[in-house]
Amino acid sequence: MNMMIRERGLQEGSPHPHGALWDGRGTNFTLFSAHATKVELCLFDSTGKTETARIALPEYTDQIFHGYLPEVKPGQLYGYRVHGAYEPAQGHRFNPNKLLLDPYARAHFGDLVWDAALFGYNMESGDDLSFDERDSAPFMPKCIVADTHQAGEWQRKNPRHKWSDTVIYETHVRGFTKLNTGVPEELRGTYEGLASKESIRHIKDLGVTAVELLPIHTFVTDKFLTDKNLTNFWGYNTIGFFAPDPRYSADPLSSVQEFKNMVARFHDAGLEVILDVVYNHTAEGNERGPTLSFKGIDNVSYYHLQPDNPRYYNNDTGTGNTFNLAHPRVMGMVVDSLRYWVQEMHIDGFRFDLASSLARGPQGFDKRSAFLQVCSTDPVLSTAKLIAEPWDIGPGGYQVGNFPPGWAEWTDRFRDDVRDFWRGQASIGSITSRLCASEDTFNNDGRRPWSCINFVSAHDGFTMKDVVTYNEKHNEANGENSQDGNSDNRSWNCGVEGPTEDEAILELRSRQNRNLMATLLFSQGTPMILAGDEFGRSSLGNNNAYCQDNEISWVNWDIGDYGDKLLTFTKRCVALRHKYPVLRRNRFYTGELDQEHGVHDVRWIRPDGEDERQEDWTDYAKCVGMLMDGRAQIHSVPQQGDHATVLLLLNAHFEEIDFTLPDEPDGKEWTLLLDTNDPEEKREKFKIGATYELGPRTLSLFVLNTRHPAPEPDPKRKTVEE
Repeated sequence: MNMMIRERGLQEGSPHPHGALWDGRGTNFTLFSAHATKVELCLFDSTGKTETARIALPEYTDQIFHGYLPEVKPGQLYGYRVHGAYEPAQGHRFNPNKLLLDPYARAHFGDLVWDAALFGYNMESGDDLSFDERDSAPFMPKCIVADTHQAGEWQRKNPRHKWSDTVIYETHVRGFTKLNTGVPEELRGTYEGLASKESIRHIKDLGVTAVELLPIHTFVTDKFLTDKNLTNFWGYNTIGFFAPDPRYSADPLSSVQEFKNMVARFHDAGLEVILDVVYNHTAEGNERGPTLSFKGIDNVSYYHLQPDNPRYYNNDTGTGNTFNLAHPRVMGMVVDSLRYWVQEMHIDGFRFDLASSLARGPQGFDKRSAFLQVCSTDPVLSTAKLIAEPWDIGPGGYQVGNFPPGWAEWTDRFRDDVRDFWRGQASIGSITSRLCASEDTFNNDGRRPWSCINFVSAHDGFTMKDVVTYNEKHNEANGENSQDGNSDNRSWNCGVEGPTEDEAILELRSRQNRNLMATLLFSQGTPMILAGDEFGRSSLGNNNAYCQDNEISWVNWDIGDYGDKLLTFTKRCVALRHKYPVLRRNRFYTGELDQEHGVHDVRWIRPDGEDERQEDWTDYAKCVGMLMDGRAQIHSVPQQGDHATVLLLLNAHFEEIDFTLPDEPDGKEWTLLLDTNDPEEKREKFKIGATYELGPRTLSLFVLNTRHPAPEPDPKRKTVEE
């Protein structure tokens, strides 16, 4: 190692900014640790195999070790070795034999190769109190000094779609393009592939406004998966919160630039980019996990340890550890990471995995936690879309509806109740609140309907097609005897488990698929579509395909006639949602009479055309109409609405029902916009009071034609989101 040359140029540097940042002349290195005694910077050659220098950072200011090297430029590979007490019983696990990743590294190079040397203790013995002296550097990825001054492709400003106009499309960088022959083969599965014209054209034509990407932060595939020749496909095992994973780069040394270019192309197409982020835990597991970064830098600070026995970790996430956002330095790092992705990488929003863990304090979940408040009030982060997965497995972890104003939340009850309704296992009483953005949960503290993120399917669980194809999970490929994954899928195979050639069953499955998609897109709240659901992608009944980097998880673009028709139908549903504002109101429906204009904002209609009465809400009722009046007041200012009135009919019965189309003030006739029993667009007209033959297991949408034209929208009137 060339120690003398390196040390002659060494300067004290600055404790800020955090990370390894090049200023145009040299690189400043910093590393926080409240309990370490010494930090050594290790430099490597371009292959990452040979350590060329090891330098002790010379200064320690406010618990931050730091130093400056004038000769170090972007592209330099590096890591750290941190000295301190090895006292696992007290929570300290320092071991300078282990090369550690910089928590603030902007890019990583190379793959982690599982070896016993990666563990701070003697892994073969199973005793985490033992001390291992083997060097882990040959098996570790390395950090890269990045040039953060290099701009991405030219782009317009962030699209900044209003929340009430937002339609989210959840997808995976690799899985979306891996089988798409319209994307150059060398780009499939990469940031460049996802940003290709073919990919963006499909997403844009669908009509969605935002792409939500499964985790792209650098992550680790667990050893138990590699031992079974599987991989962590989803990526919920983060080890680097500032670095885009190089596995998704066409050129691994250009991951930052390729990611920036991808975001720029999405923005140029008018699409927002939301990242699924995992700040609740890391890839280091529990006391028997590897020492890769945080555990060896300052275990006591970075993790929630058991107060009465800090040798062990609190496991509110089910992954072995829980990140300690109650510590100001740890929360500061997470906030710095979020700001970086917004300011430098131009990200539009975040979906926080197991978000309840991020708000845990000594008394459990706290909606007034420092982290949630910072996100809501920070001048940078408060402009981003903030979405919580509002649960974890810890005590009191289920917190749907309890996040503070300004946050949106995944709503699993929408998924469960909608699936149950269409399989005939729930009545209209369970579905009406879901159609209204779960107002029973979210209509408080001035929150808006968009706070409710609706989904029928997501990466975790059955695809929408599998919901109507399988009763049971089929996770055999995961190597756990199908014991993994949720067994309560609330699905119905329509009579046969899995693929079939029975035409009647195929037709019913197709209709049920359309029912689920239309319900999702015509409900109040913010809809999220799982990639591939728009044309009937299947995961072959695997409802936990986290470890399947293959055709089980990849989007299959050979969609056939079934997929082509469903895609056309889905585009129509999205277009109707955009066209009719009553389907995406920025104000909760209440059912109350608008005294000034003599209309209700929403009415619930029986099949005889009359309003539902209290005694009609029985466990046996499976057909209802939802009349949304666009003339009702839509703001606190007393002013008549200027939107069209629509009628949504839902029939989960196995038999056809004659539905009397209801009367409505100034109504002339109803025009049929969509019927899932006959998906071809016809736009038939029906007189007020006419009987409509609502097919079995069918959803229909109508628009009201009035005798007098609706008032013209006022282009000068601003909404609460503008």
